[in-house]
Amino acid sequence: MTRYAVILVGSHQYQVEENRIFEVEKMTSLPKADAEAKEVKLDQVLLVQDNGKAKVGQPFIPKASVTCEILETVRLPKVISFKFKRRKGYKRKKGHRQTVVRLKVKSIQTG
Repeated sequence: MTRYAVILVGSHQYQVEENRIFEVEKMTSLPKADAEAKEVKLDQVLLVQDNGKAKVGQPFIPKASVTCEILETVRLPKVISFKFKRRKGYKRKKGHRQTVVRLKVKSIQTG
C-alpha cells in the first residue's frame, strides 16, 4: 500500500502522494507562496494513510504537514461563456482563463 494524504487548499480537497504532481488554483489559496518561493508547506491535512493505517483529523491532524515544491504557474485554456436570448438581439460573450500552480509533493509528515 502506498502512503497518501488528503489536504485542504483553498476550498478544495486533494488526495496527494509523494513525488506526484498536482494543480491548485492560484488565489490566496497557497499560504506563504510569493514569487521567489520554491517550497510551500501545507498544514491543513485531513487524513493520512500509511501502509493501511489511516489517521483522521477532527478536522485537521495536529502537527501534520505536506511539503511541496512549486514547479510553475500556468494558465489553463480559455473557457467561453456565451449567453443569448432568442429573438431579442441579446448576446454576451465572455472568456476566462484560470491561473493554476503546479506543485510536486516532496514529503508527507504525520507529526
